[in-house]
Amino acid sequence: MKYLVLLMLVFTLSCQGQAEKTMQHSTENKAQPILIVYVSRTNNTRAVAQMIQKKTGGEMTAIELQDPYPENYQEIVAQVAEENETGFLPPLQTKINNLDHYDTVFIGFPTWGMQLPPPIKSFLTTNNLSGKTVIPFNTNAGYGLGSTIKTINKLCSDSKVLEAFSVEGGIERDGILFVMEGEKAEQVEEKLDDWLAKIDF
Repeated sequence: MKYLVLLMLVFTLSCQGQAEKTMQHSTENKAQPILIVYVSRTNNTRAVAQMIQKKTGGEMTAIELQDPYPENYQEIVAQVAEENETGFLPPLQTKINNLDHYDTVFIGFPTWGMQLPPPIKSFLTTNNLSGKTVIPFNTNAGYGLGSTIKTINKLCSDSKVLEAFSVEGGIERDGILFVMEGEKAEQVEEKLDDWLAKIDF
């Protein structure tokens, strides 16, 4: 009988220790300093950022301009095309004062004109991400990433840039705006889970 009680005590302590280790591992993952920054015009990229935040526990910040882009689609297309052609980097209203705190930075953006949006270029140019892990995520109108990753690699040459996540979102040109809801959102979340596992995150 004493042997049985002793055996049960050892088993209980072992399980408790394992549970504490699991809890400690979970807490460490959540405590990992992660920043999620993004640009989103029709809220599709923002929705993906929120999914990533839910899964990683990171802090989320929208990149905003000092002078916002026009609401009219044709006007913003023309302005962004000119900025890309001239290399103009729009000044940002968003300031991240504690960037040194973060080891990992998720960078979220739509594909604009098959290029990286100028506000993301501004962010990567004015903030030093050297030595950090940079993880791009993207929404697009079905045309893919274009030259965005090439630009990120160039602007983050001293960072570890992981494989990007890319998914089709809205098509503003055709009046299809926010789509990250219902069955579409569920599909994107499943794809996101596979991607995070693939990059071992």
